[in-house]
Amino acid sequence: MATRLYARPRVLPEARFYLIGALLMMAVLVLGFSMQLVAGRSSFAAPPLVHVHGVLFFGWAVFYVLQTALASTGSLATHRRLGWFAAVWAPAMVVMGIWVTVAMVRRGAVPFVFAPACFLVMNPLNILTFAALTAAGIRMRRQTQYHRRLLFCAMASLTGPGIGRLLPMPLLIPYAAWAVFVVVMLFPLAGAIRDIRTSGRVHPAWWWGMGSIAGAQIAMSLIAYSPVGAALYGFVTFGSPGADVPPLAYPPMPPM
Repeated sequence: MATRLYARPRVLPEARFYLIGALLMMAVLVLGFSMQLVAGRSSFAAPPLVHVHGVLFFGWAVFYVLQTALASTGSLATHRRLGWFAAVWAPAMVVMGIWVTVAMVRRGAVPFVFAPACFLVMNPLNILTFAALTAAGIRMRRQTQYHRRLLFCAMASLTGPGIGRLLPMPLLIPYAAWAVFVVVMLFPLAGAIRDIRTSGRVHPAWWWGMGSIAGAQIAMSLIAYSPVGAALYGFVTFGSPGADVPPLAYPPMPPM
């Protein structure tokens, strides 16, 4: 009897991939940001706005792992009850993510591996892609095969900052953003390959997810280097120190 009461929850075979993927994506974020702290390139002295942003986004990663674990072990009632938090949490992430991006651009504090105009367009597009995939996943919550794949893609779209802190980004200029994009795509691509191996075809949700992430990346390049991107940068930085920073020139590398 005691063995039954304290037995470890069994992960359902069809859900094992999603749980492993969730843990890997969490590991990427933890390792990426931890390495920055250890190397002294980041600290807790950032403005409060940045801390709120960090809590929201890292909190979502924890929430995603928890929800995936609950679904993977058959705890669907708890999974569904907690799922409603996403309806409030994801919009808050969109607002905070765009707010922080604009604040950094206006301060002229864009990471040196990105051109300021690219950073200004890239971050909001990625966040909106995450929001769109999350909303689609929630809307299709009764269609499990769509639901789990769309939310997996949404979580993958958030791993960029962690991946960027693990890659040798200074060596990848001016293709740093594209290098991060390639690694991000490995997560949904792994899901598509798994589908081919198990069912012989790629589920449409993977195409939606990968297409959305790729579309945001392509749109970033097209907008940032266009007159629209220049006008947007001028509007956002007007009257701020960022207005004196050339929108398409890479900031100088900080001293070691």
